[in-house]
Amino acid sequence: MSKKIVFFDADGTVCDIKKGVPESAVKAIAALCENGHEAWLCTGRSRAFVPWYLEQVPFTGIITACGATIEKQGQRLYNKEMPPEAAALSVEVLRKYGLVPVMEGADYMYYDKDEYNQEVNWYCDLITEALGEKWRPIRGNEHSMQINKISAKMRPGCDADRACGELDSYYDIIRHESNSFVGTTIEMVPKGFNKAVGIAAVCRIYGIPWEDTVVFGDSNNDLSMFEYAAVKVAMGNGSPKIKELADYVTTDMFHYGIRDGLRHLGLI
Repeated sequence: MSKKIVFFDADGTVCDIKKGVPESAVKAIAALCENGHEAWLCTGRSRAFVPWYLEQVPFTGIITACGATIEKQGQRLYNKEMPPEAAALSVEVLRKYGLVPVMEGADYMYYDKDEYNQEVNWYCDLITEALGEKWRPIRGNEHSMQINKISAKMRPGCDADRACGELDSYYDIIRHESNSFVGTTIEMVPKGFNKAVGIAAVCRIYGIPWEDTVVFGDSNNDLSMFEYAAVKVAMGNGSPKIKELADYVTTDMFHYGIRDGLRHLGLI
């Protein structure tokens, strides 16, 4: 078998924001690499929000912020940042239409804790804990934020469509299934960027043939990489759209989904 490069989504695929990464997934990815293949994290999270429980996984490289940041073995190869004036405008527009801005960068995430609270997302305190010193408030940093993308949090009565319309020239919009973990979040990614763009860039940099690409994912921000990759594995908890595109549907991560998916492909 030729050397494969396998890209794994984070949340819902290899990790849970409360429970971390199951030991079975860590061992399976380690075995994948020991067999001569590459394992890359390919997540919608910004680089600042890759905490210890993901760092413990022996990934060859990391694509974060839906393709906006790429690094391998600790070396940052690429980092697309929004202009500070665009970030400041985005905050103004989102707040005007009743959404909560969570601004995501490679080095810091920015949000105001009195605004982004448990009434908005039950897991917001877990994000703050995971970030540690990588959290900064928007207040006082409005015109100096270094961000790759935005997670706009919807609240009752907000007008998400108008907010997205005003910011359409800056961002591509990712909407999630309403019953998913991030169902109240609208991801706003720089125009022309997505997970497939990040994967294609890695393959181009390292001369990896398209036919050797494999992806594992579960949510709608994985759609681009499922449309791009040669082999697609959906998690058992995946969205209907992801499962439709999959070549194989494995179980969820806490029922050996990563291990069984890699075994099904003959990679471990």
